[in-house]
Amino acid sequence: MPPDARRAAIVAAVLPLLEEHGPDVSTRRLAAAAGVAEGTIFRAFGNKDALVQAVMQTVFDAGPLLALLRDIDPGLPLRERMIAGVEISQRRLRAVFKLMFAMRLQRPPQLKGADPEDAARRKADAEEVDRIFADLLRPDADQLRFTPEEVVHRLRLLTFSATHPLISDGRPMTAEEIVDFTLDGVRHHEPGDH
Repeated sequence: MPPDARRAAIVAAVLPLLEEHGPDVSTRRLAAAAGVAEGTIFRAFGNKDALVQAVMQTVFDAGPLLALLRDIDPGLPLRERMIAGVEISQRRLRAVFKLMFAMRLQRPPQLKGADPEDAARRKADAEEVDRIFADLLRPDADQLRFTPEEVVHRLRLLTFSATHPLISDGRPMTAEEIVDFTLDGVRHHEPGDH
């Protein structure tokens, strides 16, 4: 197996163990979870901290999120497109929150070994996520009181807070609830209401 593929396989195998046990899990347990010898962990990553950083980079990588958002069928009705986008976003947020809580982090980590352009790349990825989502809404912009970009901004804020287990008081909202709240608000509507 090529070294990069081996590293990726190890990262995928140890992620559930880090989510369950946090930073205190031993390299021996991590190696067992990955089905490799403990020495393989050290050869592949150098040390446990580097392995943990690789796991963090994988979980925080926006690439899979971008790909899934691009795959949403633009022919779906507006509400279904929005639900699909929110569901994808929530899956990523849940994974990020789960690992952060397990690792006892209160904010996203500054990833060690990340090149100086990493912050710029993460910002560009976040902007690309917003752009893709706004483009999903654009065909129905005439139905929206705000620009697609503003709707996405508000939807992102709501999705984050409604998915975060502490901010939501342990009562997270489903994608359908988030989208319906975004589209309809909380009051009853009569024909002609704005």
